[in-house]
Order: sequence, then C-alpha cells, then structure tokens
Amino acid sequence: MIIKVIKGKTSGFTLVELLVVITIIGILSSIGLNTFTSAQMKSRDARRKTQLKQLTDAFEAYYNDHGGYPADDGGGNLDGFTWGSSRFEDDKGAVYMVKLPQDPTLGLTYFYDALPAATGLNTGFQLYARLENSNDPGLLTFTSPPACGTKECNYGVSSSNTTPGAGR
Repeated sequence: MIIKVIKGKTSGFTLVELLVVITIIGILSSIGLNTFTSAQMKSRDARRKTQLKQLTDAFEAYYNDHGGYPADDGGGNLDGFTWGSSRFEDDKGAVYMVKLPQDPTLGLTYFYDALPAATGLNTGFQLYARLENSNDPGLLTFTSPPACGTKECNYGVSSSNTTPGAGR
C-alpha cells in the first residue's frame, strides 16, 4: 500500500507527485534517446566518409598502375565487383582493397561513376553516398541525383580532375 496511516498522519506520495516524477523521467528519457539516435546517425555518416576516402585511395593506386580508373557497370557499381563482398583487384592479381566497403544502412549503396575519355581509359571518377544528417556541410545539390539504393545520393567525392556532382 502506498499510503500508510501512522498516528493519524499519512505518509507516501500523492498521485500528483507520482505523475510529476513520471513526466520528468519521460522527458529526460526522450531527450536521451534523441541524443543517442543523433549520435548513431553521425557515426554512420563518418563511417561512410571514411569508406569513400579509402575507395578514393584505392582508385588512385589503380590509376597509377593502369593509367586510368576502373570501369563502372553503368548502374553505379564497379564493373565486375559487388559492394560489401568483392575483393577489388585487377586482372593481374594486384589487390587494391581486400573487401569493398558497404553502406552501413540496409537498403543503401554507394554509387560509382567512371568518366571515360576518347582514349578508352577512364580519366576520372565520381563516387557518391547518402548521408543521414541533413545539416552536414558537405551535402551536394543535384539537378539529377544518382540513386544510392533506395534513396537519392547527397554526398560525393571525386578524382582530382573533376568535382562531385559535375554534370548532374
């Protein structure tokens, strides 16, 4: 029993006091959950940016060995490779990445676009991802954004001779 009678006096909490405490706990919980969710979102975005940087480094190493960047399949993938499962290597067996990275969110992928030249070699590339933080200072605005899986891409990196989003 919440309320006891001791020598004519009551002790315990009133219904109003309990409701106030429950309300305060609810407000603090929702603030904590919102902060936690925001931190998770920013963590996934940081991971995406790191993975795009690693891919850029691998593409530059490939360029140094072959005089051009790897081909795309026309659908946003490296030709002959799968995000998250394939080893990125050339036909001579030189390994550039042990495993291609994969977007940390289910349903999202990266988008790779090789920029071919008249020589047949790919002289540039653009690589895109979908960031969750809509306030990220690196977000791009596209006329025709590529698809990063189920959503439109909004962040990109590129080879040094072009800019992310150029021509889109």
